[in-house]
Amino acid sequence: MNRNAVISMFLIVVLGASGRAFADDSCVDFKWDVTQERGLFAGTATPLAAGSDAKSAPVMLLNRLYALKLMPQDHVAFAATPGKKTPSAGSNAGVFTFKLPMSGSYRVAVDMPFWIDVVSNGALVAAKDFQGQHGCGAPHKIVEFELVGTRPFFLQLSNAAADSVRLTITATPARKL
Repeated sequence: MNRNAVISMFLIVVLGASGRAFADDSCVDFKWDVTQERGLFAGTATPLAAGSDAKSAPVMLLNRLYALKLMPQDHVAFAATPGKKTPSAGSNAGVFTFKLPMSGSYRVAVDMPFWIDVVSNGALVAAKDFQGQHGCGAPHKIVEFELVGTRPFFLQLSNAAADSVRLTITATPARKL
């Protein structure tokens, strides 16, 4: 078999497999442009252990994928009472902090279903919008917040069944007309 035939067969196999993977991908039905989140979820995650309260909350950076280690929710003292008031038995949680370069719309993307709160000045920030895709973990859910100021915010995760989750925080891309 000549070299061109081997290369052609290789391309057919590779492109055919990637086409099937894309067609079966349960993550393509988001109504928003999630290119940036999908790109981050395709990369390597930075491990980070959750804080048990505001003082021990580790700092997160924007545009980075994290593999977060959570702890039992009953061991966490939140900066503000979580929006989901009744946790499931055995739930896991954690507190983190992050700063912004400027006010604006930001997204928190996660790989599984659990509760996400952002706290500013001791109060919960209302979610602007959210989307999720069943069967998708790259990401599973995205919650969008309108955040004002550049001071540190707290990110509170609660009611997670697993003790390890993947998460990113990104600026919301400009809407295309």
